[in-house]
Amino acid sequence: METVVVGMSGGVDSSVTALLLKEQGYRVIGLFMKNWEEEGPCPAEADYEDVACVCAHLDIPYYTVNFSKEYWENVFSHCLKDYAAGHTPNPDILCNREIKFNVFLEKALELGADYLATGHYCRKVMVDGEWHLGRGKDPGKDQSYFLYTLKSSVLEKVLFPIGEIEKKEVRALAEEAGLITAQKRDSTGICFIGKRNFKEFLTRFIPNNRGNFERLSGEVVGQHDGIAYYTIGQRRGLDIGGPGEAWYVVGKDARRNTVIVEQGEDHPALYQSELAMHELSWVAAPPKFPLRCTAKVRYRSPDVACTVVAPNRVVFDEPQKAITPRQSIVFYQGEICLGGAVID
Repeated sequence: METVVVGMSGGVDSSVTALLLKEQGYRVIGLFMKNWEEEGPCPAEADYEDVACVCAHLDIPYYTVNFSKEYWENVFSHCLKDYAAGHTPNPDILCNREIKFNVFLEKALELGADYLATGHYCRKVMVDGEWHLGRGKDPGKDQSYFLYTLKSSVLEKVLFPIGEIEKKEVRALAEEAGLITAQKRDSTGICFIGKRNFKEFLTRFIPNNRGNFERLSGEVVGQHDGIAYYTIGQRRGLDIGGPGEAWYVVGKDARRNTVIVEQGEDHPALYQSELAMHELSWVAAPPKFPLRCTAKVRYRSPDVACTVVAPNRVVFDEPQKAITPRQSIVFYQGEICLGGAVID
């Protein structure tokens, strides 16, 4: 009998992951991962209680591991540097690469597991003898964007049981099995911030450094609280008055501590026809350039046609809105996630 360690988060997705694997005949072990140390009441405590209830209900053993040190050093500290420099990082992608499918996977294998399973909405697809990353069957929940840094060698040791079904079916299975998490709301936002105010949280680590809102012409139109709190394409929270259309962030100049803004959601400065990138990562064997494919420049954006002309440059068929440095561009061919890179 093969053994699977399931990354239990206390949510319905990981709960049904464990349920399905047990029904399929695997020996299942639940493993709860704590990545953040917090003073006072902590959501992780409530999540762990739900993990305990689900594992007891399924009659499977469960344990907890603390990777707070690794998370701080390999995820959070890097994000802080990006925020301080005026960029908008993606902690989820970094966490998947450095924690969930690195040190957490190693811990699962140390426990004698044959596989690590998670509640991600994505799939493993075998193509020409190599494992590839596929989109989840539920297009509204597909999480392949956040997993583009996984390699074929890692996918070999990973299972994504709920990637083959839709979210509504996941909840139905949990309800039918009597799992306490059946109607639990999905967690949203950045894990280390949770439900707290983003700006208030960052001020604990990055001091306010007020500067100017400027138009492209150099005209000063207001004052900002610090470039770390703003992102390309942002409209809300700028508090810039005056007549005309709404203001949008179209750029940032960290050297001058300046946020560049313009009016109108379709202002030309919000659109780019190409981008530079680094840390290019392919799931399987690297393709040849130029590569025709589709891409997402953010998680919720639709696929757009593009050409990867070199390891550091992408050209789009049509200009794209609010391309944001330190977010990721992720490449696809049909249902297959090819890989991605960090936007410069």
